[in-house]
Amino acid sequence: MRAAVYRSYGPPDAVRVEEVPTPTPAGEEVLVRVHAATVSVTDGTARRGSPGYSRLFFGLRRPKWTVLGSEFAGVVEAVGPAVHRVRVGDEVVGVTGPDFGAHAEYVRVRQDGALAAKPANLDFAGAVALADTTALAFLRDRARLGAGQTILVNGASGSVGSMAVQLAKHYGATVTGVCSTAHLDLVRELGADAVLDYTREDFTRSGQTYDVVFDVAGTSSFGRCRRVLGPAGRYLSPVPSPGLLVQMPWTAAFGRRRAVLAFTGLRKAAEKTRDLLFVKELAEAGALRPVIAARYPLDRIVDAHRHVEGGKHGNVILVMPEQG
Repeated sequence: MRAAVYRSYGPPDAVRVEEVPTPTPAGEEVLVRVHAATVSVTDGTARRGSPGYSRLFFGLRRPKWTVLGSEFAGVVEAVGPAVHRVRVGDEVVGVTGPDFGAHAEYVRVRQDGALAAKPANLDFAGAVALADTTALAFLRDRARLGAGQTILVNGASGSVGSMAVQLAKHYGATVTGVCSTAHLDLVRELGADAVLDYTREDFTRSGQTYDVVFDVAGTSSFGRCRRVLGPAGRYLSPVPSPGLLVQMPWTAAFGRRRAVLAFTGLRKAAEKTRDLLFVKELAEAGALRPVIAARYPLDRIVDAHRHVEGGKHGNVILVMPEQG
């Protein structure tokens, strides 16, 4: 099979398309023929090996895993003899474990991994664009967002931010989205009650206060956002920083305003599967729509990485060629 492979840290052109052995499923393993996969900020971090502390996970001197890609959508090609959850021909969406592997024509996962039926009303690219459930884990589990609350989403047009805006509306919150000028209309279309252009105004000096600030972009900080948090407000971010790592236990012990960081990608597979099924229900009910910035064929994997590195709205999707 063909796969996007990198063997040393570096810029986008460190990734090359190569022929590699096709995995064979055994036991409770499932082989999925990949139709679409996301190229994410996490993929870019792993490819660069930067910031430096990320190499504690990805590999100190060279990458532990040579094929990137976590979220995928495709068709079950083969199953091991102990598989009972899915059948050959099923259309599925899933998330690999921490070992990546989805930027290839086939990916092998366990049947008890993060795997669910594809939403019936979406194509493979649309389905995989909703497979990153980071926003759901933060808003539901960390913020416990509910009706009547207010939330500001910084980075509202990105892959996680666009999901956050829609989920926050689903939970009944009043939503303010922060994005660039070019994406104001998109964020309004996603349901935001108010939209701020970060190129023209600083939301931390707006005079408004919020129950939750979800700093998806990681471009602000708890210190800066403290002034716009309500008395028991929560500052959430999926982007780790030394300051946030210190502030999280400190704010948990003192005061009512909290700084919250979570590594949602390390959740158990069963939790991710539950979330994929929840997202499927919302998508099929019309309550969630995928936001896709661009689609690239496998041969243009370098361009896909460059797109992500240059900043983006929505999801960058890697589309696999039709296979006979």
